[in-house]
Amino acid sequence: MMKKRVEKYLKEKADKVDCVTDEEPPKTADDYQCSGNLEQDFTKLCKLMAVKDIPSVKIKQSTSTNRGVIEDNQFQTSLSQMTTWSSKPCLRIELENEDHSCVKEVKISGWKMDEVVLQVLSRILPSISNLQCLHMWRVGLTDYTFTSMRNTVSLCSNLRKVVLEGNPLAEQSYHLLIAEDSMLTDLSLRNNRIGEEGACLIGLALSTVHSANKNLLSLNLAFNSIGDAGAIHISQGLRLNRSLLCLSLSYNQIGDNGAAHLAEVLGPFALTHEEIVERRKLLLKAEESTMVQPSLVSLADSHERPLSVRSSSSLDRLNKSTKNPTKKKDNPKKEEKPAAGQATKKEEPKVAKKDNKFPRVQAGKIAGKDNNLTVSEQERVDVVETVIPLLDPGIVHTGGKVIHPGNTCLTSLNLSGNKLSEQSLRMFLSSLEGQGEEESVSLRL
Repeated sequence: MMKKRVEKYLKEKADKVDCVTDEEPPKTADDYQCSGNLEQDFTKLCKLMAVKDIPSVKIKQSTSTNRGVIEDNQFQTSLSQMTTWSSKPCLRIELENEDHSCVKEVKISGWKMDEVVLQVLSRILPSISNLQCLHMWRVGLTDYTFTSMRNTVSLCSNLRKVVLEGNPLAEQSYHLLIAEDSMLTDLSLRNNRIGEEGACLIGLALSTVHSANKNLLSLNLAFNSIGDAGAIHISQGLRLNRSLLCLSLSYNQIGDNGAAHLAEVLGPFALTHEEIVERRKLLLKAEESTMVQPSLVSLADSHERPLSVRSSSSLDRLNKSTKNPTKKKDNPKKEEKPAAGQATKKEEPKVAKKDNKFPRVQAGKIAGKDNNLTVSEQERVDVVETVIPLLDPGIVHTGGKVIHPGNTCLTSLNLSGNKLSEQSLRMFLSSLEGQGEEESVSLRL
């Protein structure tokens, strides 16, 4: 009898110790471990960091697949109609399913986030493994808090879409969101008062002769003030960028001058001296490393994807299967010693009519919605590792110039609401004719 009482006493004592240990809350925010449940983590961390007015968290269930696009467009429209600050700050989250730890979208609209709340979110968001979209509209970011937010975005492993609208920044540092190492595929920067300086930085982030963003598919710069000068900077970024599919520059005070530069990069254009020098370096480096044979650089094989260079293993297989190449070798020396008396007329038909049986990747297909690719075609997509526009097999030498076939990857360009005349329409028409029927871009002027 006594033995049973002792065992009961020891068991109750152990249960009390375990209960105290389990219920002991963290004393500081640094001690808190995020659970992945945004609603719980946000409230607890705000209390630990002494936030006076803790924003509420409103949950929205995931929309069905057949109505998702329609409802998302309706939500975008409702946001654009907001013109005043929200009187009651709140986080709107969308769940992927009934599990509250499966948050796929976070929306913050119409209230200013202070540094403390931003610190709370910087702790929570990276812990949400399913987070795909972060939507911020008029949240009063400063240059300092923007940098903090950008660092948080880079830590979110599956975050691919960021909407940052109505947040003017003095330093115009929006380009940091699309740095070369950025994993974002969709970025909206509407109504941020982006001017020439900001457009210049964004253009450099899209591409230079030495680097390029390889993941961004859609960029929305509508309702800013980049003007003709800004459009020229963006066009420079499009020269060697081969990831961007959709670009909106609507309502940006762009005239015929800026439109002319945008139209130029869509069709065949002459490489600059800097681009030619970099092309020579790439050819020499490829030849020395035996990764690319000079004869294959200009080889227009029917299975060769345009604007791409294959891996060494793929090139070996291609070299074995191709015994009688019909194209001439791409001789870099022609770039150094152009003929002095030749005409400067572009041979656009030769550039536009290159044999290309490899399917072009559309915006919807990259998002995983393409069901038309065969197994062999999909394998070819996987083989392509590095996109090097300066080694495009469609590059030709004519009239003492090196002519690039142009950016044929951009599938949608929105220039509505700008100051364009019939002259701009003719320039774009000429560029589209140079691309050919299979590689046309959808224009909205």
